[in-house]
Amino acid sequence: MVATGSLSSKNPASISELLDRSCHSGSLLSDFDYWDYVVPEPNLNEVIFEETTCQNLVKMLENCLSKSKQTKLGCSKVLVPEKLTQRIAQDVLRLSSTEPCGLRGCVLHVNLEIENVCKKLDKIVCDASVVPTFELTLVFKQETCSWASFRDFFSRGRFSAGLRRTLILSSGFRLVKKKLYSLIGTTVIEEC
Repeated sequence: MVATGSLSSKNPASISELLDRSCHSGSLLSDFDYWDYVVPEPNLNEVIFEETTCQNLVKMLENCLSKSKQTKLGCSKVLVPEKLTQRIAQDVLRLSSTEPCGLRGCVLHVNLEIENVCKKLDKIVCDASVVPTFELTLVFKQETCSWASFRDFFSRGRFSAGLRRTLILSSGFRLVKKKLYSLIGTTVIEEC
């Protein structure tokens, strides 16, 4: 607390009032200590930019899956769990936040693991005008629970053609980060 000339040292009531006000306000910190505890307000432009970037990344991932379904996967439908691409995009942004160029310095390799075999689907270069500083390898996983038994059951009937052509992705994925110009090793994120 900073005392001003308005308090008189001869008036003990004024000093006790000052102490009472300090105790009632709940803080005995000095003015300088107060500023150490103030949290700055979030920059709304950064929050909006990050949300827009995240949504653009989600669209890139969905387009990658859409292009790959007939050319590399040989199926007519790819079923993606709700919020999977959103979670992946958020993890990609988090991993790129510590890089010098951020997401712009990223090359994203997209793969799909089917029965312990990895198929390359696509390579996404976030900004071709920037020299990549790191690579991310995303591995989608195929859902393996009881779907095969249902498929075998229906394969004898008229539904067989449509079922064989549908790929169901698991909610789990693997994301591996490799820094290109650093001695620091790789970072692996395993989501279940």
